Amino acid sequence: MKSIKGLFVGLALTLSFPLLAVEAPANLASGYISDDLFVYMHSGAGNNYRILGSVNSGVEVKITGRHENDYSEIIDDKNRNVWIESKYVSLKPGLRFVIAELNEKLANTAAGSDNLSDELIAAKNHIEKMTQERITLNNEISQLNKTLTTTQSKLKDQDTNIKKEWFYNGAIVLIIGLVLGLLIPRLTARRKGSMDNWK
Repeated sequence: MKSIKGLFVGLALTLSFPLLAVEAPANLASGYISDDLFVYMHSGAGNNYRILGSVNSGVEVKITGRHENDYSEIIDDKNRNVWIESKYVSLKPGLRFVIAELNEKLANTAAGSDNLSDELIAAKNHIEKMTQERITLNNEISQLNKTLTTTQSKLKDQDTNIKKEWFYNGAIVLIIGLVLGLLIPRLTARRKGSMDNWK
């Protein structure tokens, strides 16, 4: 009788304590729970084994590779060896992981798009600034060309005026020389004539 009581006490203690963590073998594969709401975990490969709890959909687990009665042994997120129906185990992530990954990619793409938009705006502003500088430089070049044309025209007129002035000065000197050349001999001739009269 005592042995039966001891057996029940031992069984009750075993059932009341959670399963001890088991060190995972090195050849475990990563798997995922399918997208049902939750899946019951059993202590063995079948519905007749004790239910140890449930695992939420999309959770990543380790697959040990053991299969019996359409059940697969997994190691859950609490590092417990449990069995669940094989149809709920997948090597591909569930929709929750896929959606989370897509949301992250979308956020990264949006951030990249914002950065590209900022760079594009900065490039447009730089192009606009360069265009304004080019217009200003073209206006300055046009003004300098006008000033150069005016200066060249003034220099040409000044050169012509200098030549005219030299020509006029030469003509005046020539006329004065002619006048003097004609008057001086007459004056000396008259003086000689008047001096001869004095004699």
